[in-house]
Parts: sequence; C-alpha cells; structure tokens
Amino acid sequence: MGKRQKDKLNKEKIYQLLSSRPLHHTLFWIGVLVIIMLLEGTDRGFLFTLTDGLIYVCFYSLLVYFNLLYLIPNYLKTRKFLTYGGLLLLSVFIITPLQMLSLHIKYSGYPDIQQDIVLNQVASFLFSFFVAATSTLIKIISDWTRQLREKQELQTQTMQSELRFLKSQINPHFLFNTLNYLYALTLKKSDKAPEIVIKLSEMMRYMLYECNEKNVLLQKEVNYIQNYIDLESLRQGPNVQINFEVHGQLSEQLIAPLVFIPFLENAFKHGLNNHITEGFVNIQLQVENRKIHFLIENSKPEHMPVLAPNRPKSGGIGLVNIHRRLNLIYPDRYDLKIENHPKTYRVALQLVL
Repeated sequence: MGKRQKDKLNKEKIYQLLSSRPLHHTLFWIGVLVIIMLLEGTDRGFLFTLTDGLIYVCFYSLLVYFNLLYLIPNYLKTRKFLTYGGLLLLSVFIITPLQMLSLHIKYSGYPDIQQDIVLNQVASFLFSFFVAATSTLIKIISDWTRQLREKQELQTQTMQSELRFLKSQINPHFLFNTLNYLYALTLKKSDKAPEIVIKLSEMMRYMLYECNEKNVLLQKEVNYIQNYIDLESLRQGPNVQINFEVHGQLSEQLIAPLVFIPFLENAFKHGLNNHITEGFVNIQLQVENRKIHFLIENSKPEHMPVLAPNRPKSGGIGLVNIHRRLNLIYPDRYDLKIENHPKTYRVALQLVL
C-alpha cells in the first residue's frame, strides 16, 4: 500500500471518528459538565466541584437517554401522547429524588447545604423536567431535519434517474435512423458511406463520453449539431436547403447535453422526410452572455402521408421528452414557443443558463 493510500485511509478514519454520534454526545456532556462547574465555582476545591458536576451529568444523561431510547420510540412516535407525557413525568419523579439523595449523602458534613437541597426540591424537579422536555424538542427537530434532507436527496436521485432515462430515449432514436440510412448506402455501395461512418463515430464519442455529465460546453453541443446536420445533408441530397447559423461568442457556457436534438429530429423526420422533391430547414443559434435563443423552422407538406393500418408509428418521443427535461433542468428559466402552420413548423426556445 502506497503512502497516498495510507494517508487517504487515515483521513477517512479521522473523518469517521469526528462525524460519529458517540463522540458528539460525549463532547456535549463534557460541555455541560464544564458549564456546571463554572456556575458552581471551585471554592471548595476542584475535585469537590468536579464530583458535583459528575452527579448532575450522570442523572441528567440517564433521564435524557431513557427518554430518547425508550419513551420517544415506543410512545411519542406511536402517537401515544398521554402515555408518553405521563411516563416522562414519572421518570422525572423517580430520577430527580435519586439525584438529590446522592447530593445529600455527599454533603453529609454540610447540614446547611443539605437543608438547601431539601428546600429546592421543586426547583430541581422543574429543571429536570426542562432537561427532559428539551431533549424531546431537539429529537423532534433533528428527526424533521433528517427526513427533509432524505426527501431532498430522494428527489435529486429521482430527477437524475429520470433525466438519464429521458436522455437514453433521445440517443437511440437518432442512431436507429442513421444506421438504417447507412445500411441502405452500403447495399448501394455508395461513396457516402465512409464519410457517414466518420461523422457517426464522432457523434457516438460525444454521446458516450460527454453526455453522461450534467452539463457540457456549448461549443461541443454546437459541434454535435453540425455533425448531425452534415449527416442529414448527405442523406437528403441537393434538393433540400439546410442552413445553420450561430451568432454570438461561444466561450465557457455550459448547457444540458442534447437539449436541441429532439427539435432537429422532428424537423427532418416529420418535415423533410415527407417531401417528395424539395424542402428546407433553417436553424439559428444566438448566444447573449447567459441567454441562448434557438430557432428552427422547417417546411412540411400540407397533408401528411397516411400510414398503412398495420404499420407501427416510430419516434414521436422527442418533443414529449424535451418538455419534461426543460421542466427538470431549467425550471422557470426557459421559454418554448411552437407554431404549427399549414406549410411550416417553427420552434423558438430561449434558455437562461
């Protein structure tokens, strides 16, 4: 084992020790002991005051842990409030006299102090009850805080799982279409096949190694869109006009990966692919500091072709997913407008990064 690994293990052990509950409780009671000793003073000597503090701490801790480990789990958490309150009072009435008896025995040579102990019985009972009630309040607050933290962690995990699921639906959709086209080209022994393989490999590398992150550089997302358009340009042929314009400065902006791809898939699959001769897809990406304006418009036939009755529908999941993804990743920080006209389909998306 190397030195770095040993140092790492030692740091982990120290962290586990410092974050352990027994250590926290021990430090708490040491603090209580110190406060009691400071309030009482050391006029009769340090050891005398120390034993006084230990007696108080011993009986207070007995009362607190009986409450935390037995009364609260068995009665308060099961909503037996009256029984819980009665048993808490009973424990105070049992433990407090034992504490007073211990102090009374200790001060056997000091009759004045013994008399004060007897006269202050009511105050001792009230303070012991205050200690027990405070432990209950702290337990309730700590449990509520823990449940709230666990709920937030569960929501975060659920959101991440849902985002991974939505993202996984986007990637295979495009790959399926491209591989079908590549298969058709290989059957024809087309010279376009090698170029498509290169473009596709670059896109797969991006999806495999970059898209697992929560955010990616906007420049990489633009490169992915460009490769996507290049593939579609090769597939569509010269009769189709495809324009992609980027305005603004691309620096270190981060964006959720593949957030624009469903719109591209929709433009080509349900727009150009249904044209017999010609059509267009115009794409604009404008970057203004932390704002992104994405606009895509495509032509479409006035009447969509009718599918055969037995032919299953393919795709159609992208736009449903993009609404869900935007709500998860950019809540209250996006504006999406979709316009469906007889001959054109237009999508305008604004994101605040």
